[in-house]
Amino acid sequence: MMIRRVSTNSCLSATAFGSFMKWSFNSSKFHGESLDSSVSPLLVPGVHVFHCPDVVGIVAKLSDCIAAKGGNILGYDVFVPENKNVFYSRSEFIFDPVKWPRRQMGEDFQTIAQKFNAMSSVVRVPSLDPKYKIALLLSKQDHCLVEMLHKWQDGKLPVDITCVISNHERAPNTHIMRFLQRHGISYHYLPTTDQNKIEEEILELVKDTDFLVLARYMQLLSGNFLKGYGKDVINIHHGLLPSFKGRSPAKQAFDAGVKLIGATTHFVTEELDSGPIIEQMVERVSHRDNLRSFVQKSEDLEKKCLMKAIKSYCELRVLPYGTQKTVVF
Repeated sequence: MMIRRVSTNSCLSATAFGSFMKWSFNSSKFHGESLDSSVSPLLVPGVHVFHCPDVVGIVAKLSDCIAAKGGNILGYDVFVPENKNVFYSRSEFIFDPVKWPRRQMGEDFQTIAQKFNAMSSVVRVPSLDPKYKIALLLSKQDHCLVEMLHKWQDGKLPVDITCVISNHERAPNTHIMRFLQRHGISYHYLPTTDQNKIEEEILELVKDTDFLVLARYMQLLSGNFLKGYGKDVINIHHGLLPSFKGRSPAKQAFDAGVKLIGATTHFVTEELDSGPIIEQMVERVSHRDNLRSFVQKSEDLEKKCLMKAIKSYCELRVLPYGTQKTVVF
C-alpha cells in the first residue's frame, strides 16, 4: 500500500499548489487531533471525508471548494492504495457559518461527489450537527459499559446514549442502574434463548439510532438483524481469538502461559468476529501475573480499544477499504 500525504512539497499541479499556498499551516498542531470549536470565536471547525475512484484533480477541487468559501484547512490526509484506482481523503478545516451556511456546505460537497462518482462523501460540523445517537448492548460483564458511561458523563464521548439493552437482568440499586436512572437512559432487559434471540424487539428499540455498540454482548446477531438495522454495528472482543474460543478465553490464555494479550474493535458482519478492524491494542503479560491481574489487564485493554475506536468513528476517521479492511486516518 502507498500513503500519499499532501504537503506544499508535493508534486501538485499549479492550480492545486496555488490553493495550498493560500492555506495557513500555522495551526498544523490541530492535524490528527479532535476538532475544537474554541479555535476561533467566529470560525467553527468541520471535517470532510471523501472516497471515490482515483483521477486527476480531486485534491484541487476539494481544496478550491473550501477556499472559495473563505475556509481554512488545518489538516489534510490522502490515501491512494497501490494499483487499486481508488482515492480516500480526510480534511479538517475552519469556516465562517455566516459566509458558508451548513446546508450550502453539504450541497457544495455533494456536487463534487457527483462529479467524481464518489462512493462516500460525508461532512460533519460537531458544533452544529446533532450528536450521533447510539444504543449499547451488553451481557453480564460491565467494564466496557461503565467506561463508556463515565466518558460520556465527562463529555469525552461525543454521542447521545439512547438506551442500554442486555440479556442479563440487573438489580435496581446497583451503581449502573442508579447512573442510568439519574441521566434518563432507559435499560431494557431482554432475556434470550437459543431459539429466540429477541431480535425484532431489539430492532424496534434501536430504530432511531445512528450506530450500535456491542459492549461485550455475548449473543450472535443474525444476518437478518444486520440487514434490518442497515447501519454500522461496532463490537469489542478480547484479542485472544482465534486461539482461545468459547468460555473464559482469558483463563484459557492464562493457563496457556501467553506473553501477549490484546483487544480488537471491529465492525460486525454475518461472519463471527471477521468484520473489518477499526482498532487493535496489545499489552505484555508475564509469569508474575496471577489470574486476577491477567483478567484486569485484559479488561482495561478492551475499554481503551473500544473508546478509541468509537472516538475515531465519530470523528470520521474510519472508511471502508474493500470488503475486509478499513482506512483509519
